[in-house]
Amino acid sequence: MADRPPRRPAAPPAKEGAAPRKAAWALVNGVTAGRLLSELGGELERLAPAERARAARLAADALRAAGRADRMLKPHLSKRPPDAVRNALRLATLEIGEGAAAHGVVDAWVDLVGRHPHTSRYRGLVNAVLRKIAEAGPEAWSKLPVPNLPRWLRRPLAEAWGDRPVQQMERAHFAGAPLDLTARTDPAALAEATGGALLPTGSVRLAQAGQVTALPGFAEGAFWVQDAAAALPARLLGARPGERVLDLCAAPGGKTLQVAATGADVTALDISPDRLARVEENLARCGLAARTLAGDALAFDEGGWDAILLDAPCSATGTIRRHPDLPHAKDGAEFGRLIELQARLLDHALTLLRPGGRLVFCTCSLLPDEGEVQVEEALAARDDIAVLPLPDLPGLAPEWRTEEGGLRLRPDYWPERGGMDGFYMALLTKPA
Repeated sequence: MADRPPRRPAAPPAKEGAAPRKAAWALVNGVTAGRLLSELGGELERLAPAERARAARLAADALRAAGRADRMLKPHLSKRPPDAVRNALRLATLEIGEGAAAHGVVDAWVDLVGRHPHTSRYRGLVNAVLRKIAEAGPEAWSKLPVPNLPRWLRRPLAEAWGDRPVQQMERAHFAGAPLDLTARTDPAALAEATGGALLPTGSVRLAQAGQVTALPGFAEGAFWVQDAAAALPARLLGARPGERVLDLCAAPGGKTLQVAATGADVTALDISPDRLARVEENLARCGLAARTLAGDALAFDEGGWDAILLDAPCSATGTIRRHPDLPHAKDGAEFGRLIELQARLLDHALTLLRPGGRLVFCTCSLLPDEGEVQVEEALAARDDIAVLPLPDLPGLAPEWRTEEGGLRLRPDYWPERGGMDGFYMALLTKPA
């Protein structure tokens, strides 16, 4: 009988907690390679719900705190390691900095790095560096400054708003975002049922939400998740029962639900059938009705609308509190293309509005070129539109109002309440 080659010894079992750490590592690696977390959801599919939540939180927190982790790691690295190794060090440093048992964290990450074929040769480096981080511990972590935004984004924001407001925005980004809900009918009752705080603008805020689907009223469609700032454009539009309202670029659908809840006759248009399917699911859950259409807003030519809501595609720089992947996955190269698209969409949407109708233009951007400047240039280019005075909505602070008549929201507003997303919105009309 021929001799058989010796069997390779079986690899020892992975350390406890390896699955969510490995998934978080894959997510962060994907983001630093230029992809958004929303494009990397497949990394979480194999995990149990609790592990999935832990991996998602760990990845998001590591991206949010990457600059702080890099500061803590820099004295212990003679040169920058490959991105995958650097990201493993960032994740481990975050865990140690947040107070996890250092020995277990070091052991787990050395094991993960050692098992990966592309990083195994860095096992010794990771072990040595993380032991130094463990010696410094949470005390050293807590003394480090809040991470700065990358230069490509920080520079235009500082030019627009000043350095100190940008520092305050960075603090808001680092702190992350609470969970905001929009009630289908009664915000006060929703706040009481969920234990949330009723915000001045009518949203309900939960500091610790847990699983959204387990909140009271979810199954009955009593609410949907929507940042307090994102809830204001539909309120600004002020749709009335029976009005024909067009929601252009409708997904993810919070504004569609708001308008449908007024009793208006709503059509929701979006270029993505998959994202539109989620809008339909939420409409069904909440017992609301709207016509949904998949298609390109620029090719849509059905006119005569009483009111139009245009939440135009943008840089999404106002949402970094809840999407900390954006500064890592993007570099600002798409700004020019997005600004041109917004101008085209606004001009086209105005052609669909009936004389005397209303249009809300909004973007979840912190850049004036994607907000205030768009409206200023539309007003200069057309003599058939005007900005309507802002309605007397509850909770609007005077300093949010802009010179051209719009509303500017920023993450550094409401610091005592947990901030808000960055948003710009304006209410336009075509006089009859």
